[in-house]
Amino acid sequence: MGILTAARDHLNRALRWVPTWPIYVVSLGYAAWMLWLGIQNRLGADPVKVLEHEMGEMALYLLVAGLVVTPLRKLAGVNLLKFRRALGLACFFFLVCHLLVWAVLDVQRIDRVWADIVKRPYITVGMAAFVLLIPLAVTSNNLSVRKMGAAGWARLHQLVYPAAILGGVHYVMLVKGWQIRPLLFLAVIAGLIAWRFLMTRKKAARRAQTAS
Repeated sequence: MGILTAARDHLNRALRWVPTWPIYVVSLGYAAWMLWLGIQNRLGADPVKVLEHEMGEMALYLLVAGLVVTPLRKLAGVNLLKFRRALGLACFFFLVCHLLVWAVLDVQRIDRVWADIVKRPYITVGMAAFVLLIPLAVTSNNLSVRKMGAAGWARLHQLVYPAAILGGVHYVMLVKGWQIRPLLFLAVIAGLIAWRFLMTRKKAARRAQTAS
């Protein structure tokens, strides 16, 4: 136990020196690289679909990574809190890329974009998730925290939970049949949110006991 604690403390000290900017650079670089592969016709028979799905999956990976930060700190003592904002903004960046590839390269017409949002349930769900994440991306800065207050800012950013569920449902609805990968994404997201809900309930119960 002492060895594990020492290793964890050493890791946390090392993480303090790791900057957050590589997350942005790698995200931009990866998106640009995938676009270049598409332009070079190196993404298979349907490069637009491959690019569209890749941007969406990357957004989900980063969304899950952001949700993992708190449980990892509470359960394992590994503190990645400083990276959560960068993970969230990178997630939103890939969502914007996903949306642009779909709207500009796939659908290609504004009237058809709106028609798809209204008529196709999986697109409606995905767009709802995107809309919920817009205020979170806009307020992911220190100025917004100061203006809104820590409590108000935290309440707003709880929108990440319904947005994450909607994103997972969008992925499940998007694919044909019951495929393992989308279901696994949704299960992990639901599990992380359920854990957070239980921890919040326990915290509220402890406060109630203390007050009484």
